[in-house]
Amino acid sequence: MAQPNAQHPGRHRVVVVGGGFGGLQAVKALRHAPVDITLIDRRNFHLFQPLVYQVATGALSPGEIAAPLRWIFRRQEDVSVLLADVTGFDLEAHEVVTAPVVDDTGPQRVPYDTLIVAGGSAYSYFGHDEWRDVAPEVKSLESALDVRRRILEAFEAAELEEDPARRAAWLTFVVVGAGPTGVEMAGQISELARDTLPRDFRVADPRQGRVLLVEQADRVLTAFPPKLSKRAERALERIGVTPMLRHLVTGVDEEGVTIEDEDGGETSRVPARTVIWAAGVQASGLAAALAEPTGAELDRTGRMTVNADLSLPGHPEVLALGDMVRVAGPDGAPITYPGVAPVAMQQGRYAARVVADRLRGRRSPPFHYLDKGNLATIGRAKAVADVRGLRLSGLLAWITWLAVHIFYLVGFQNRMLVVIRWAISFVTRGRGARLITHRDDRPL
Repeated sequence: MAQPNAQHPGRHRVVVVGGGFGGLQAVKALRHAPVDITLIDRRNFHLFQPLVYQVATGALSPGEIAAPLRWIFRRQEDVSVLLADVTGFDLEAHEVVTAPVVDDTGPQRVPYDTLIVAGGSAYSYFGHDEWRDVAPEVKSLESALDVRRRILEAFEAAELEEDPARRAAWLTFVVVGAGPTGVEMAGQISELARDTLPRDFRVADPRQGRVLLVEQADRVLTAFPPKLSKRAERALERIGVTPMLRHLVTGVDEEGVTIEDEDGGETSRVPARTVIWAAGVQASGLAAALAEPTGAELDRTGRMTVNADLSLPGHPEVLALGDMVRVAGPDGAPITYPGVAPVAMQQGRYAARVVADRLRGRRSPPFHYLDKGNLATIGRAKAVADVRGLRLSGLLAWITWLAVHIFYLVGFQNRMLVVIRWAISFVTRGRGARLITHRDDRPL
């Protein structure tokens, strides 16, 4: 197979693994550099992950938060996109080993002069991977569509169920983890049940549903100041969410969850047919694949430690960034940055600067993260914001959240569509993407 982007023989070759926030910014920032770029991803689109939960609750459609990678870089002629799985790295030969996802043509080796790896992360089930099938996460577009199906099917099943106890189980939704994704997910499910669906059903009353938000810590949104966490907790309670703080999930199956109260040590069983996982993260397996030949240190979540310029120990031509790395600080101790989009974006742009500086014979300063703050939405006109020391809640924080997310969406069309969709939803309290999509195409 012909090598991607071989139109400039002898030119510096940059391979970027991952089309998420970090990889996307790295490629964009290299637009004026004299390099040929190959972007490798197993999917053909960039996903705006902070809004995935809105797809899972029918507020937005998949195409409104995703953009094809080839379309994004259609005007960057030095960029080639390769749809493939990365299966390994040959650091000595300076090659990335890939397997195609659309055709069984066998493995391919993609050579590089500089390699940028932005593999991201996945949710951790803390050693209970058997829970994945019954408690899906909302980190990918595919899982969001699966969660949307499960939520909507739960209301449909409740409409058909005659037994009150079983109907209550169908109308009980458990969200595990009270970080931004968990809080936003719980709030959206509650508003879906109380604002959008009541007139759609004749037997079951969606307003009778329960949304439980289970968190092991003593407050929601632990990355926020305690005062904002408390405001968020009160806002959740006002829209019908029950925060269960200092509680630990010890069992999950198709019939419900087992929850342990850390204060009293009491264990209770909650019948619930829909469980959504938003607790804990683990680094992409690409981190371990890079760490093994380089001797880089891995922490308990699988993050590898990189140098201050994001390079691998002993391999300055390999840069790694995002949720899969920790960065060596001035004293040599690793710094673990928050697993949020701004970190990956800043590191992606920094990695591009490192490449450009090296081509000019310059030395780059160590990476420094500029923390612009945190945002989390809770529900309709309800949010919290901690931006550069300015702490907001309620309507003003919600407007700030809207503006920031619209700004960072990729593509003018997506921005306009999302603005229109949100405006209609705000006025009508409706959700136009409440579609149940099945795994197969069996006729009715």
